[in-house]
Amino acid sequence: MSSSDATAYDTGTAPLSTAAELPTGTVHDEPTQSHALAVADHDEKGLAQEAHDEPEMKDVGWHDEAHQESRPLVAGLTNEELWMYTRRFNKQIFHVKEIAHAPPGGLDLVISKDEEFSPDKLRVNLERFYMSVLIGTLGVGKHIARLRSWRERRRTAAFAVAYLAAWILNLLTPLFFSTILALIVYPPSRALLFPPAPLALVDSQTGGVQKPMSGMLGTKDSLTGAPERYKGEAVEQEAHNFVSSIGAIGMGAMVGKSTTQRPDHEDSGMEKRIPEPTSVGLRTADADSYTGGAFLAPKHDKTKQPMEIAAWEKARPMMRVVSNIVDTWERFANALSPVPPFGTGPRNRLGVLVSVVILVSLFVGPALLVKSVTFLTGAIFFGDPLIARGLRLLNRKSPNWLAYVDPRNNVLLGVPTEAQITLTLLRIGEANKVPLPPPPQSSQLPSMRPHQVHADDLPLDASDDEVQRAIHPDSTLAEDESTAEEVSKHPKHGRKIVGFVKHAARAGVSAVLGTDRLKAQIGDKNAKMRLGVLPKEEDAELSGPIDFRARLNGKRGHLYLNAATSPPSIVYSHESTRAKAETHAPVFAVAVPHITELKKVGGLGWKSRLIVGWAFEKDLADGLEIFDNRGNVHLLTAIPLRDELFNRLVAIGAQKWESY
Repeated sequence: MSSSDATAYDTGTAPLSTAAELPTGTVHDEPTQSHALAVADHDEKGLAQEAHDEPEMKDVGWHDEAHQESRPLVAGLTNEELWMYTRRFNKQIFHVKEIAHAPPGGLDLVISKDEEFSPDKLRVNLERFYMSVLIGTLGVGKHIARLRSWRERRRTAAFAVAYLAAWILNLLTPLFFSTILALIVYPPSRALLFPPAPLALVDSQTGGVQKPMSGMLGTKDSLTGAPERYKGEAVEQEAHNFVSSIGAIGMGAMVGKSTTQRPDHEDSGMEKRIPEPTSVGLRTADADSYTGGAFLAPKHDKTKQPMEIAAWEKARPMMRVVSNIVDTWERFANALSPVPPFGTGPRNRLGVLVSVVILVSLFVGPALLVKSVTFLTGAIFFGDPLIARGLRLLNRKSPNWLAYVDPRNNVLLGVPTEAQITLTLLRIGEANKVPLPPPPQSSQLPSMRPHQVHADDLPLDASDDEVQRAIHPDSTLAEDESTAEEVSKHPKHGRKIVGFVKHAARAGVSAVLGTDRLKAQIGDKNAKMRLGVLPKEEDAELSGPIDFRARLNGKRGHLYLNAATSPPSIVYSHESTRAKAETHAPVFAVAVPHITELKKVGGLGWKSRLIVGWAFEKDLADGLEIFDNRGNVHLLTAIPLRDELFNRLVAIGAQKWESY
């Protein structure tokens, strides 16, 4: 697509005035620290940071997984770490809008105050909480168990002697913060003071060696030790199952199962409409309560509606609290162990702050500290009228005072969350015209070979025989796997029934989706949305990184992302090849700087997704809404590489984004 063709059309039928009137709108404008890092000349370069002679872009393995394994795409990160960040970004970020003001901390993609609530987002934030806060806290707990067990005698003795000496000299507080300072500014001290050991291998009660919950040691950073294909997958699967278990427990508590109830019987009929699971749970709980005569029926219960409204009103603030906790945890973790291309400046700032605390603690005794804390507690508890009056005065005199005390604008200035790291990495690829390829997709099971660990490699007081018995799959696990394989080869009657039901569901779904073509021809909008939601394998193989297959109003087409023009642009055409699209007027074209909002949308409702996903055992092709600065909205559906298109559009321009 030539530059003149790219600027001949904007959104809809309205033409662009001239190319000169367009904003430059590229990542090189450096409106945030993330943009600046993306275009910086780094000393060490990965494959996506090197200069090349390609006129438009360089393909570094979008459809060649073997090529993806060859070299690091970004210096300082393995490709598996890069894929881990990308997978989590794809799951976390749904909806972004452009902002005009400077984001806090110098990094965009902050969470908006008006963030929308949905059960999917709550689930994602709970999974993030598990992967960061809960796994980190459990790791600290297991380190404490190891110290208390005296199995590592020399290390525990050294800690005990230092503690006793500081207690005698009344220097416990300076000792504590001095240790924190060493851990912050001198990373080698972390392995010296707290030698790492596989998380799943340490018993949280005894501090000794235990058999991992998965039956083998396949990973070192997961709680179960389960094997994985690529880095981070085991923890992600743990988080998914953890949240699912919480939901199952919550549903069970709401339904109120007990031994006094009769066992449930499966309904032999197939419902034409699938009810909302939340409403099913509420109705089941209602039925369980008023059947026994303990509570009023719903039509007479005046507490039901107020409690439901209160619960939904508090759901968004609760999700925001969880999200803020995880974001803060990730920022501190990234400050202590910065991920390239971010530097060590924030870590040094934290060190200076802790140094000040150490100096103060040398002159403030325990008695004065206790006095001060108890005074502040009483002042906060009893001083509400004065505090409220002071806050009103402060808001009137300095409306932006909260921005000055926001840690993102001082001690954590320039420290990213994982999502902001991923956006910066994506921008690095776009700045060098080397778009980062998607994480590899594989149907192969993870290897059942355990990590080769010996007793000499571990700080734990255990014999090599104990360690080998713990890390290798036991006979029970091997028998279970062989039994499962045998069952799969010779399915029992129950499995045959499940297979028959799945086959029937697949046939039913195919029939419903087949009628959508007829409905779409007569103008049914919902039918047009559903066309193409079950993509063919070749659709994904032939999509990206420039040509993305999609549908507009149910009609097949291609979205071309042209980064060779200035500014970059997207062009949608119904032509099957780019060469033909260049010679015909596109359906719509939008300059990338004119994009103001991007929103992921599902091709099916989530209840239908459950059935279709279960019946066909494949990913669905979802959609993307693109908003421009003229108020036009372009809804593209059935995009096999929807997440990859979203990532390119988010990273290629100079927009500052806010997450919704």
